[in-house]
Amino acid sequence: MSWARIMAPLSGGQGDAAAVAAAVMLARPFEAEMIGVYTPADVADVMPWMGEGFLGGVQATALESLKEAAQVGEKSARAAMETTDYAKSRFISLQTPIWAGLSAESRLSDVVVFTSDPGRGRGPLSEAFQQMMADEQRPVLIAREGLKIGGVVAVAWDGGKEASRAARLALPLLEKAERVVILAAPKASSRSFDAGRLKSYYAARGVDAEVDILPDSGDAAPLLLYAAKKSGADVLVAGAFGHPRLQEFIFGGTTRSLLNSDAPSLFLSH
Repeated sequence: MSWARIMAPLSGGQGDAAAVAAAVMLARPFEAEMIGVYTPADVADVMPWMGEGFLGGVQATALESLKEAAQVGEKSARAAMETTDYAKSRFISLQTPIWAGLSAESRLSDVVVFTSDPGRGRGPLSEAFQQMMADEQRPVLIAREGLKIGGVVAVAWDGGKEASRAARLALPLLEKAERVVILAAPKASSRSFDAGRLKSYYAARGVDAEVDILPDSGDAAPLLLYAAKKSGADVLVAGAFGHPRLQEFIFGGTTRSLLNSDAPSLFLSH
């Protein structure tokens, strides 16, 4: 297996350069195309409150300010893209409707890369993160300081649908890893599962994985984070749990704890 297209949504903010660097780091071992997608605020999103009776002059001023901000942001996002010399990188600037364009680009991408803030509900890309995870159900890499491709990858697995999907979709990343560790915490799960089955699944695909059975019960997130740190993991693969509600992705406790942690980088799938 391989990845051919890595996508990084960009906001025109300070985090763009880090997102570009992480996306290039992920793309390079696969010689994949890296797409930087500028995702500005959508003028269409503010039109509902600019309805009948809204002062025309104020409306025009507000719309013009949004357009100017988008132009400034695009210039900044382009500058972030210029920080890489990766030959297979390309810049796309989305136009209204922004969310439709973002969805279309993500559907043709193998992995979507974010920095930590959007996953924590911070910054202009927080809604884009929720859209990618909840609506589009795209594999997402949360890139953090110390990200390394080709190092140690830990896979959190409990036999469930979300964790199993993440474990499968991460296979190209595991094929590049020098070491793969399956983390299983049966006492922290309501499911009955055998971590050896995932080990066999990987072995049939040429990936030799170790199994670390965590003996403790209780909240799974701290157990997984501790075990990932102990293994020296550069990336933790995990299923993302949550429910779309009023077009907002409500994360479960374990997923929220992983998103709020400082390390390692996360490969998530919902």
